[in-house]
Amino acid sequence: MSILTIILLVAGLALLVGGAEILVRGATRLSLALGISPLVVGLTVVAYGTSSPEVAVTLQAGFAGDTDLALGNVIGSNIANVLLVLGLAALVAPLIVRSQLVRFDVPIMIGASVLLLVLALDGRIGRLESGILAVGAIIYSAVVLYIGTRRGSRAAAAVDLPNDSVTVQRTGRRTVLWNLGYVVVGLGLLVLGSDWLVGGAVEIATALGVSQMIIGLTVVAIGTSLPEIATSMLAAFKGERDLAVGNVVGSNIFNIFLVLGVAGFIVPVDIPVPSSALNFDLLVMIAVAVACLPIFFTGAEIARWEGGVFVGYFIAYTTYLVLRAQEHEVLPAFSQIMLVFVIPLTVVTLIVLTLHALHVRRNERQRMADSGNNS
Repeated sequence: MSILTIILLVAGLALLVGGAEILVRGATRLSLALGISPLVVGLTVVAYGTSSPEVAVTLQAGFAGDTDLALGNVIGSNIANVLLVLGLAALVAPLIVRSQLVRFDVPIMIGASVLLLVLALDGRIGRLESGILAVGAIIYSAVVLYIGTRRGSRAAAAVDLPNDSVTVQRTGRRTVLWNLGYVVVGLGLLVLGSDWLVGGAVEIATALGVSQMIIGLTVVAIGTSLPEIATSMLAAFKGERDLAVGNVVGSNIFNIFLVLGVAGFIVPVDIPVPSSALNFDLLVMIAVAVACLPIFFTGAEIARWEGGVFVGYFIAYTTYLVLRAQEHEVLPAFSQIMLVFVIPLTVVTLIVLTLHALHVRRNERQRMADSGNNS
């Protein structure tokens, strides 16, 4: 492993982040010019933009024959998006969760995760499975845009967005061409950055004797999630919390539907699914998606302490991957602690929070009914 490899890896990550930022800025300005709400922007345009690194890396890895890296990148990115990105954003400021996310988008994210597991049970993602996922991306995008255009004008008028990141003052031809230029430049940087990142990651994996799946689940996954981290944390800091949450949920949906759908359909070989991914990593991805539903449901926000729990779980998951790659002697004890203490405690906490939220809402409806009868 040479110094040049490390330089290429760091430079690739930098290009991915810079390219995603330029792409998101241009695409978001074009989107808001059409009067679409911030939540829908986060679920579609920003999610597409911040998922572009995953698309670029997965395609590059697939054409290079590093298919384990391609699949590990998607699974790892989805886990990192929820645990790390939402966790860090919630630590910056509690995140408000809209009812649309709880009723529609999060269930779609859970369904997409389960669908991926079902399609991967035969040990591969072929063109048929990829076609199914790609169709899912088209349908989801169409439904979200339909909902957004129906509600968009009222929502856009009610939200004051920062001029430097998302506001479009005029929609003339010059403005459209300028923002299209942003999109093209951003995509170019993403492609170049993904090439350097994949090359560096594969060489590091070979030098350290670590499998490409582990590298994809950790280094590359966190690297391609950096645009989501930057976008969501900045949005939370500026008070654009719809954008922060919608970005993560939409990105996870597109990572499954679009990234694997496009990659599996274009790459000339099937994407193999290792037994470790079937028996552990995909299940963790589903569990993380399911955990969002009660947390989003209770109190309609992600509190700071919940964000801290997310970040803690991400650290624990990454620690497990490192120990598994090294076949470390403390791995059995660490796994036992997670299975016997941490996971059951979290499940019980989620159940208690959900029951409490249902009780509070039932009391609120009863009070409203009583006040209506008294009047």
